[in-house]
Amino acid sequence: MSKGKLAKFADMATYENVFQYPYPVVSDVPFDMRGHWREQYFYNDNPIILELGCGKGEYAVDLARRHADCNFIGVDIKGARMWTGATQALSEGLKNVAFLRTNIEIIDRFFAPDEVQELWLTFSDPQMKNPRKRLTSSYFLERYRRFLADNGIIHVKTDSNFLFTYTTAMAQHNKLPIAECTTNLYEDDSPSLTEARAVQTYYEKMWLSRGISIKYMQMKLSHDTLLEEPDVEIPLDEYRSYNRVKRSSSISAK
Repeated sequence: MSKGKLAKFADMATYENVFQYPYPVVSDVPFDMRGHWREQYFYNDNPIILELGCGKGEYAVDLARRHADCNFIGVDIKGARMWTGATQALSEGLKNVAFLRTNIEIIDRFFAPDEVQELWLTFSDPQMKNPRKRLTSSYFLERYRRFLADNGIIHVKTDSNFLFTYTTAMAQHNKLPIAECTTNLYEDDSPSLTEARAVQTYYEKMWLSRGISIKYMQMKLSHDTLLEEPDVEIPLDEYRSYNRVKRSSSISAK
């Protein structure tokens, strides 16, 4: 670990807007704020919106700047990246944004039923070889609805054709209402997509500079739907992540 990372972790240990519960400690340390984020941290009754896989946190911070009437929480396990957004939020005095450093697999341990109104999934790893790890899989959707309000909104913003196609199939197979859906966010001038276009992450700008279109979907997740995986073959992306080529020689996957 570089000195820079050590210094960032030391900073975050003192930040009032950062809560750190990675796997090694979560079973031993209770999270008493579960179900009490509004009264114990935000001190208001505004909606709570999570960004899962927030990276540097710039998306959550920008949303907090734009929407003072909402509370935002960026979630990621990589603390050295999260430091950027957490530091920015503190320097600007943004009281409506916080950061939770933990594994998304255990996200339901930190929020009570109906405590969260919306989720943003911004440029998640498509996990082309492992359906269980995709953040729009039935495995994760089941966890989200343990704390997401009934018919809560899930925003999916991605460069990945694979993840977008999979998520579309997931929503259609399970009859999840799709409010918005576009395969080219910045070529689609629909007024209803203005909010999705308003904020760009660092990696989003990199994808756009390479001529890769940004896909966006907004769907609702009910509490009653029996979730099943779609039985579809999907062409794999030609790349795995920014500046990295696809490892597998396969051309499609379920």
